[in-house]
Amino acid sequence: MTTANTRTRYGTVAMSLHWLIAALVLTNIYLGLSFDTYAKGDPSLMQVVMIHKSIGLTVLVLSIARLVWRLMNPVPPLPAGMNPALKFAARATHWLLYFLIIAIPLSGWLMVSVGPRPIPFFGLFDWPKFGFLAAIPAAQQHATHESFESIHVTLAWAAIVLIVIHVCGALYHQFLSRDDVFKRMLPGTNVADEA
Repeated sequence: MTTANTRTRYGTVAMSLHWLIAALVLTNIYLGLSFDTYAKGDPSLMQVVMIHKSIGLTVLVLSIARLVWRLMNPVPPLPAGMNPALKFAARATHWLLYFLIIAIPLSGWLMVSVGPRPIPFFGLFDWPKFGFLAAIPAAQQHATHESFESIHVTLAWAAIVLIVIHVCGALYHQFLSRDDVFKRMLPGTNVADEA
């Protein structure tokens, strides 16, 4: 298996980034949905929120790297006989997911940049803030924070819907279409006509 993508499958870099980002995104969705199960001010909630923020910032960095890699490495083409509407849906879903895995953590970063609190990154160091947001007058901080939070939550729900569609598409290719589309993103699988 090669580092770069080939005409028949994704390379190790694309696969590694895909599965790592997927695991982190699913973890963060779980953590985000769990916030309401904690009492306000609970120290455990503060720890979960810090982990959520740290994972989100990690996803942002990895997603930018993944997008750059994707632009430099063409993806294997979809099957020639695939329905054009399904091809369009697959491509649109992928590009929307790329947008969301960058926009969601970015909106979260903007949200937590408002106000004086630091952004601890896994307790190792403080992540830098957007300075113009950290300097917003106290009277405007709550409204600004709420605006970014609303965007963040809306984008997260959109991602949940798209992830379900993406997984259904992968399962469709594996079990109904029986082509190699899903296999080409799985390490250790054989793909027909692999060069």
